[in-house]
Amino acid sequence: MDLISFFSDLIITSADFLWNGPILISLLIGAGLYFSVRSKLAPLLYFKHSFKLISKKDNSEKGLSSFESASSQIAGIVGMGNISGVAIAISLGGPGAIFWMWVTALFGMVTKFYTCSLSVLYRKKVDNKFYGGPMIVISKGLGKKWKPMAIIFCFFGMLGVSPIFQSNQIVEVVNAVIIKENFLFDDKFYNDLIIGVFIAILVSSVILGGIKRIGKVASKIAPIMVLVYMIMVFYIMVIHYDMVLPSLILIITDAFTANSVLGGSIGSIILIGARRASFSNEAGIGTAPIIHASSKTENPVEEGLVSMIGPFVDTIIVCTLTALCVLVTGSWTNYNYAGIEMVNYAFSSSMPNFGPYILLFTTLTFAISTLFSLSFFGERCTAFLFGEKHSPHYRVFYLILILIGSVSSLKFVISLIDLSYGIMAFPTLISALILAPKVEKMAKDYFKKLN
Repeated sequence: MDLISFFSDLIITSADFLWNGPILISLLIGAGLYFSVRSKLAPLLYFKHSFKLISKKDNSEKGLSSFESASSQIAGIVGMGNISGVAIAISLGGPGAIFWMWVTALFGMVTKFYTCSLSVLYRKKVDNKFYGGPMIVISKGLGKKWKPMAIIFCFFGMLGVSPIFQSNQIVEVVNAVIIKENFLFDDKFYNDLIIGVFIAILVSSVILGGIKRIGKVASKIAPIMVLVYMIMVFYIMVIHYDMVLPSLILIITDAFTANSVLGGSIGSIILIGARRASFSNEAGIGTAPIIHASSKTENPVEEGLVSMIGPFVDTIIVCTLTALCVLVTGSWTNYNYAGIEMVNYAFSSSMPNFGPYILLFTTLTFAISTLFSLSFFGERCTAFLFGEKHSPHYRVFYLILILIGSVSSLKFVISLIDLSYGIMAFPTLISALILAPKVEKMAKDYFKKLN
């Protein structure tokens, strides 16, 4: 066995061990439940107020507006996880996995309220710009003795927010829709690498502009890409209108019967749903607090409320639409398809002439906008580990990772991100659980003023 195969197998085995065990899942769901009980669901009850907050005008230059930070967050999480990630969840756990993605997302909304509020509370200012995240929360909120936990978060953050999954799935959809069998080279590796080079060139033109440029680009792309995708999926549901209600019922019933899963284990469905929800909306992982710390807002609670929009749009809306798209067309019953191929079948069978090309456009828009946003997360982790002057160096590493993702297997790519996200969740949630009373005190005062 060569070194690359050994490393790949090690990553896959480690990710499965971490996510299939009870500790991580209990922490993710348990923390959300704990926050929900302590807050008496106040963040969810005031959720509609978050949409008023993102409409506020702010012309200052010291950071991102609430709308830009929310859009950057959505651009960072509404990506291929909402398309191929949902299809993977259904192929592994059946329709019932979607129900447990919903449950995880609802608790995740409350978790994000806490983690993002803390990120704004403990953020720091560098060159008149705000920066923060779990690593800053840990070092400032918990003290120096907890710094090793912050270092662990940043190390795996540089890998967890890598672009390998997005570039991998862009290559797959381009091959399936455009190139098909017309490869330039006999070796698929070189064909995939060429596509990866084009992706890297495109992404480099944006990420070299810094966070303000990322925020402005993302704020324009994110709402458009979600709207286009929703329209297309609604069109598919109109064609298969008679299957929409049965599909929704199947999601709920299968969550508690596990009839669609080999072996019929409800526990396995919960694990798959929670794992894919975390992959999709990143609640409790610690990436969203990094972007929300850059907001212009002066009130941590307000940004905490805004951060809840991410999981809601990502999982409750977009992931549900993808699931219905796959279920109403019956593509999920074809075991020859997995990931983006399953969704491609749903689009091509419903819209034979133009469906695959619409999916290609949507996929590229989702993935590229995500690639624009993800680099900033890695830069902040690099700055914490090696100093501010070295943060731009991560961009070079980021572009290299795009090339690696374009030629890697889907299983390896997903496992690497799953492993990194799983490890990142421990520092993020442990610090949030310890510092939860500080959020609750601020929230109590803020909600009292709203009333």
